[in-house]
Amino acid sequence: MPEIELPIVTDRLILRRFVVEDLERFHEYQALPETARFLFRHELTKTRSMEVLGRYANFEFNQEGDWVCLAIERQDQPGLVGEVVLKWLEGTGQGELGWILHPDARGHGYATEAAEAVLRLAFEHLSFHRVDAKLDALNEGSAAVCHRLGMRLEATLVDNWHYKGQWATENIYAILDSEWRNRHRPWTRSVS
Repeated sequence: MPEIELPIVTDRLILRRFVVEDLERFHEYQALPETARFLFRHELTKTRSMEVLGRYANFEFNQEGDWVCLAIERQDQPGLVGEVVLKWLEGTGQGELGWILHPDARGHGYATEAAEAVLRLAFEHLSFHRVDAKLDALNEGSAAVCHRLGMRLEATLVDNWHYKGQWATENIYAILDSEWRNRHRPWTRSVS
């Protein structure tokens, strides 16, 4: 597997490894019930935030089951605004994409921009074949991000997840490397 070169810079963002200075801001949004709403876990305590941040800062991406979780920071304003993750799933060239943003960073297109950069990493650098995103069907914000990324709704699994004391329907969005390349092919003009 090729080495992941960091940071990844987009038009407005820097995607980088987490550092200890991110802890306060990370805990700010990870401790919120609204952040944990669509996650399989509850909001994080300060101690748990420290543990998770340590794992994120020291990720390795060498084999199936590994994941890379990158801090999202604006280029024009230092400081953590969220995270984007790529999990290497079992099966040749399979990945799963996810993101979480601080509430004050939502609604600015940062999740889409960061996720698009990670899709570019997956398809153009790591040679993945397929990347999906698994969402609670009630998570309309993340579904909109998937649509903007060109991901298609591939499956709806009714009452597939049981978490936080209730059943939830799972929507699976996906994009193939061929779909990615068609979507990001350089524009050419025919000359007649």
